[in-house]
Amino acid sequence: MSNLLLSLLTFVAYGVLAAYFWRAHVRGDGDLLSRGAIGHLVLIPLAMHGYLLIQDIFSGGGFDLGVLHALSLIVWLTLLVYWVARFFYPIGGLQTLVLPVAAVVVVLPELFHSDHLLTNTGLFAFKAHFTVAMLAYSLFTIAMLHAVLISQVEKRLHNATLPRVLRSLPPLMTMETLLFRMIGIGFVLLTLTLASGVVFSEEIFGKAWQFDHKVLFGFISWGVFAVLLWGHRFYGWRGRVAVHWTVGGFVLLLLAYLGNKFVLEVLLHR
Repeated sequence: MSNLLLSLLTFVAYGVLAAYFWRAHVRGDGDLLSRGAIGHLVLIPLAMHGYLLIQDIFSGGGFDLGVLHALSLIVWLTLLVYWVARFFYPIGGLQTLVLPVAAVVVVLPELFHSDHLLTNTGLFAFKAHFTVAMLAYSLFTIAMLHAVLISQVEKRLHNATLPRVLRSLPPLMTMETLLFRMIGIGFVLLTLTLASGVVFSEEIFGKAWQFDHKVLFGFISWGVFAVLLWGHRFYGWRGRVAVHWTVGGFVLLLLAYLGNKFVLEVLLHR
């Protein structure tokens, strides 16, 4: 079976599950998606998506991590984290929102394929750096989604027009607790990513460390999340303040990695 055909089947599987989950929330059965056996069905497209990522990223014995592969991997990790978290929190509504995104990103690398092979990928330092970086991006992606949802829930509560898909979410205080836990863990992982990139640049990338715009955006994003955690710890920042800082930090982080890749690969064809 070709990768394109498998990606289309995965697209359909994600789409069917997204539609089923959405209808369940409309009927008011959203909590069953977090605790019931039906939630395990997500593992089917997740496994297919994971196989495609392995085939695409490690194609030809190399390591190809173009912008579309990176985006697909981040969304895959995000959905995987949500699937694990469903055992502890009623977050079926969050899976419903991510599934359509996963359906789209799984086919993009197959439709718009571009080679972007990296070097020194067999080294332990590179593997550790890459793993930590992808986990950090995934956690901050989830944190950004949480922040947007918190903002929407707060806004809709005042107007008493909360959609059913959001009614099954945990209370706002629980959502904010989850938000800062994810930001805290993501901040530690981002710190390790930046530190390892500086200290082990030659081992990881095969060249001396350089202060470029990618590094600049990465450190600014780190500073934004550091200030947010500090403000939350000592001044009790929450609500809209936390949402704005989270979204701002995530946008900067996105510019540091995916934005850099987009400019090089899509606009400059490098």
